Amino acid sequence: MSSSDYPTEEQVAQAAANAEAEAKSIEAESSDVVVEEGHENGTPVSDEVAICFDHVTKTYKLYKNDKQRFASIFWGKKKRELVTTVNANNDLSFEIKKGEAVAFLGENGAGKSTALKMVTGVAYPTKGTVTVNGHVSALLELTAGFDKALTGRENVRLRGKAMGFTDEQLETLIPKTIEFADLGVYIDQPVRMYSSGMKSRLGFGLAVSSDPEILVVDEALAVGDKRFKEKCYARVREIMEDENVTVLFVTHSSGAAEEFCKRGIVLDKGTKRFDGPIEEAVAFYDNMA
Repeated sequence: MSSSDYPTEEQVAQAAANAEAEAKSIEAESSDVVVEEGHENGTPVSDEVAICFDHVTKTYKLYKNDKQRFASIFWGKKKRELVTTVNANNDLSFEIKKGEAVAFLGENGAGKSTALKMVTGVAYPTKGTVTVNGHVSALLELTAGFDKALTGRENVRLRGKAMGFTDEQLETLIPKTIEFADLGVYIDQPVRMYSSGMKSRLGFGLAVSSDPEILVVDEALAVGDKRFKEKCYARVREIMEDENVTVLFVTHSSGAAEEFCKRGIVLDKGTKRFDGPIEEAVAFYDNMA
């Protein structure tokens, strides 16, 4: 083999430069998605913001009774300012990226549920801005909004319409909900005949069957008997691991928080006290007690 068959130093240098440029190009194309370490199935966490709280304060007025509440409508500004107020959330700021699973930890009255109500649009901030990007499904008050005179099937259709689903989407949603709730012949009976557990199963089935982009769970997994609880946990895991859904999870159980989430936000009297990896958040919360 002659010396002309071997690459020159200039050719070697050029080939190395081309390989380096190609590697940088591939890295740049994939830099907008980061795979969260430790996630069983490597569910991607995007740089896209799903939820943003920007210096949010939610203030409630506390009245002695309904009579005082009604009378306050006619009071002047100065007298209304004398009514006792409480900040359920106080100057609360955080961002949650698409695909994250975040646990909210805190004692009763810490402001966890108030924050989630603002995410779902049930409540609105007194000050600050709440930004939500994506379709939200909430496991909050599972039985709220059911019409007792309608059957379970009819209630699913009614709730689906209220959530903005088209008739075509409802044709998929209704069977999925009925199958998950597993109420048998009771699905076509009036909801007034349902036990509280049956109504909760129907509400849970609807929430997890609607293919949410953001799932809000507030201590709602204690639904029904042991077998159904296990089914609920399995479905939430499936949503979180396989469907790249942003999950907000409120619980008093450190074990449940660590099982489902990678990040924790600790609230105390409406104020954010800690925001970081779930193990550190749980330790911080446990030390607060």
